Amino acid sequence: MSKPIDTLGPIVSSEHLASGALPALSEIEFGLTMLNHAFSRWMVRCMAAAGVPDLSPVDILVLHNINSRNKPKTLADIALVLNIEDTHVVTYALKKLERLKLIKSGRRGKEKLVMVTEAGSQACARYKSTRESLLVKSLLATEVSAEALSEVAARLRALSGHYDQAARAAASL
Repeated sequence: MSKPIDTLGPIVSSEHLASGALPALSEIEFGLTMLNHAFSRWMVRCMAAAGVPDLSPVDILVLHNINSRNKPKTLADIALVLNIEDTHVVTYALKKLERLKLIKSGRRGKEKLVMVTEAGSQACARYKSTRESLLVKSLLATEVSAEALSEVAARLRALSGHYDQAARAAASL
């Protein structure tokens, strides 16, 4: 006879990590892993449905960031906002987006700036429309409140700070 679901224990990907002082953290990590892969898959498929196939999740995040607030951004701005440590990842995305004519570059003194093109802005608008009709509509149907989502977001941002601090400590070992 199988155990009832509520007595199975934590749902984790690595039992040995859940056997420490804070097993719930392993549950969060597994949930984040599942969410990360689902979110990445969603972004790629949503952007393809919006008419721009073959972009990676990072490419899409960079494009949306550049489109945000309709003001030019530097490589450092983008990497900081997206919490990307390896600027080469952002540089590669910028080259790809510029090659596809979704962004254009310019200069402010010695500093390189990137801005969204009309084609990039339209791609972001189509992505938003697809997101609203498929993702947002399904979440609203489940009666998930905006307040509950904001609370989850705040907790995730707080956790990211703990992981960043732990990463800095691990790098110094």
